[in-house]
Amino acid sequence: MRQLQGMDASFVALETRNSPMHIGSILIYNPETAPGGFVRFKDILAFFESRMQLSRTIRQRLVRVPFDLDYPYWIEDPDFDLEYHVRHIALPKPGDWRQLCIQAARIFARPLDLTRPPWEFTVVEGLENIPGIAKGSFAMVTKVHHAAIDGMSGIDLMEAMHTLTPDEPPPEAKDDWKPEKVPNPVELLGKSYFNAITNPLKQIEVAAKAAPGLAKALKGLVAKEFDVSGEMIAPKTRFNRAISGHRVVEGRSVPLADIKAIRTAVEGAKVNDVFLTIVGGAMRKYLLAKNDLPKKTLTAMAPISVRSATEKGDMGNQVAAMVAPLGTHIEDPIERMRFVHDRTTNSKAMTDAVGARNMTEVSKVSPALWMSLGAQLYTRLGLANRGVGPVFTTVVTNVPGPPVPIYSSGARLESMMGLLCLTDGMGLGHVVQSYTDEATIAFTACRELLPDPEFYAQCIEDSFTELRDAAKKAGGAAAPKPAEAKAPATNKKPAAKKRAPATKKAPAKGTKGVASRSAAAPKGKGKATT
Repeated sequence: MRQLQGMDASFVALETRNSPMHIGSILIYNPETAPGGFVRFKDILAFFESRMQLSRTIRQRLVRVPFDLDYPYWIEDPDFDLEYHVRHIALPKPGDWRQLCIQAARIFARPLDLTRPPWEFTVVEGLENIPGIAKGSFAMVTKVHHAAIDGMSGIDLMEAMHTLTPDEPPPEAKDDWKPEKVPNPVELLGKSYFNAITNPLKQIEVAAKAAPGLAKALKGLVAKEFDVSGEMIAPKTRFNRAISGHRVVEGRSVPLADIKAIRTAVEGAKVNDVFLTIVGGAMRKYLLAKNDLPKKTLTAMAPISVRSATEKGDMGNQVAAMVAPLGTHIEDPIERMRFVHDRTTNSKAMTDAVGARNMTEVSKVSPALWMSLGAQLYTRLGLANRGVGPVFTTVVTNVPGPPVPIYSSGARLESMMGLLCLTDGMGLGHVVQSYTDEATIAFTACRELLPDPEFYAQCIEDSFTELRDAAKKAGGAAAPKPAEAKAPATNKKPAAKKRAPATKKAPAKGTKGVASRSAAAPKGKGKATT
């Protein structure tokens, strides 16, 4: 039995019917590499069952302390049932990209059962009318509670459920997993009493560790190594209100080579600066169309992983955050990227001075009861609609994916599109993700605050195109023939065309399949919604 850390416990405390605190993805697989060229649902169950010992997340469930007097605990679930967590559905007709987004949004909107291990994988068949997807391909919509993983430990879970070759045998390590007894309320209250006594000592220890970082930050501020400006506090937008329980999801994929080429247009710029610039341009276009763009720049919260190599397999979140102004007040895309790079450099310097690790350590000693009560009061009083909430407009989290093709049940993963949780005051979030030679820019939003996801996806595509063309004109983008942004699930190449086994080399650009290598989803038809 292991107790959650403070940040992980906050995700449990923030959980409401309208704000389920899970993250996930839409994964699309081509079974042409599997034995016989197809994969049955029972094959997927057998594959997962053979690899469960590779991830601690799979069979652990939460136990909450009565009255939330202390942080919850992880225990090995004595009633674990794999078939509850791995589900199977098919798309309704016509089985196109829009229908996949609708189904993913509906699945993702439903809270997880926190009396069971907090994850669900839904296998989705019937992807018959998405251009560029090979016949028999299937998707998997994943949901894992944020208390169990962050972006980097999510990669660990991905590794447990995937192999580097389609015919890799099951792991040789013996599965010595054992269930645990669910502790009774008296046991949990006894532990909470002991923790309440020792917590002040932990707070003093954390404060002592944080003091040098705070002193360094003050010194850096005086020496003008970085600055604290009003640009870091964003104006309120339509996305910063109380959210409903309904979701929309969408996204676009672009060649990773284009992203790397674009960054050379601004000296010192990073790949993450390019993504932030594209998101800033998309939000600018969307809000301009609604006649709702503030004069002041919008900002994004950019999570920073502080997970060490020794914590690679650990559950829980090891992340800090920095505020990144998005330059939405700047029309020229290159000037916007220059602004974004300057401000993210400043934010990173400030974060480094304070110590990103210190930020996570402070969260571990926050009193559980006050954290839970604060989260509930924030929602029940509707404080997000009264202008009380985050100092940033949206979230942009960058999750690096595998640089080589990976397989599940023998089927090749063709593309991945990230999904994330929303809270009151934060009705729009983005996940940028790389996999082999593609980069995907996806978003999750409250349907009431962003009712037209296809239009916002088009804004992302247009923002990328403008930045790519401007960088090329400026001499910064040396990429070969420009590729258009695409909906993460189609490809203009004929679906029947086979490609060389991905175990030998990564697929060549332009021959990708599914979720990011696909032709753009039909424009102007319906909306992806719950």
